[in-house]
Order: sequence, then structure tokens, then C-alpha cells
Amino acid sequence: MYRINEIFYSLQGEGYWTGTPVVFVRMSGCNLRCPFCDTDHVRFQEMDEAQIVSDILRIAPNCRRVCITGGEPSLQLDLPLSEALHRAGFRIHVETNGTRPLPEGIDWVTLSPKADVPDLVGNGTVVLEKADEIKVVYLGNDVERWARFPATWHFLQPCSCSNTRETVDYILSHPGWRLSLQTHKYLNIR
Repeated sequence: MYRINEIFYSLQGEGYWTGTPVVFVRMSGCNLRCPFCDTDHVRFQEMDEAQIVSDILRIAPNCRRVCITGGEPSLQLDLPLSEALHRAGFRIHVETNGTRPLPEGIDWVTLSPKADVPDLVGNGTVVLEKADEIKVVYLGNDVERWARFPATWHFLQPCSCSNTRETVDYILSHPGWRLSLQTHKYLNIR
């Protein structure tokens, strides 16, 4: 059984796949506590693989892209769930803090490291060795070690609207980065 916070259909609001229709499976629970986290870790329902696949198909019968997010999905995501999603024809994306290994068979990995977050509770040490994209929440901290992380795409994302200009200025002076905005918040969608 998996602790599922919510399953919903929307557009991906961040990173490389911004604007793409995706079914989000938000898992409950995290091994870190970030001061800006937007997930209610108390609320969840227990579901098995078949229930998760059934809910996804009911919510978005024509979408074949699923993003497993959290909380921290690596605490629960395993090979049986990954295989069930693939058997149902889904491409699996994961958004992870990278502090734990992921099961085989993930189609797209978004690493959002939290090791440098001020006031972080927990050990944010990244154990993943590569990702498809890295998306760093920019808080004015030194992020250049993440610019060298083995990923195809490197995104900086403002923590809030209040530091967007600072993030843009940083990217202009460090052109290896690309800007990621939380477009779902600007569009007032989930």
C-alpha cells in the first residue's frame, strides 16, 4: 500500500516539461522539512498499484504521462508500482530531492536538491548520480556545484515572486542555467 496525498490532472508548471499535460501522483511523507514546502504530509489515503492506475485512468483517460511527486516519492515508489504504471502505458516522471535511490524504470528524473536550503530539517545529501534535469530552488545561495551535476538540463527556480529578479540576474551572469518559473501559480491552476 502507498500513502497518496492526492492524484490530479494538470499542466506541468515547472522545468523542462512546462505546459505539458500530466497526471500528478503526490505521495505523502518526506525525509526533509523545507520551510517553503507546499505539501500537507498529514493527509493521505492508502492505495495499492491497481487503485492508483485506476484513479489515473478515471481522471485523465487520454493522458499517458504521470509525475510521481511528494513529499519525497523515493520513500514509497518501488518497482511494483513502476511496472504497473508502465503496463498501463504510462511514461513515468519523478520529482525527487535525490537523497534516496530510485527504482529502475523511471523515464524522466527531475532532481530538486535541498542540501543548501536554509533552515532545512533532515539530511539533504544527494545520492543520485545523474538526472534528466536538475531544478534548484534559488535562495541567493551558492548553486554552482549543482551546475556541474550530470544532468541534461539545469534550471534555477525562484523560491517566490519576491526573488525572481535576483534569480534572473544570477542566470544572466551564469548562462549555464535556465529559468524555471512555477507557472501553475501564475495561471492559478494546480
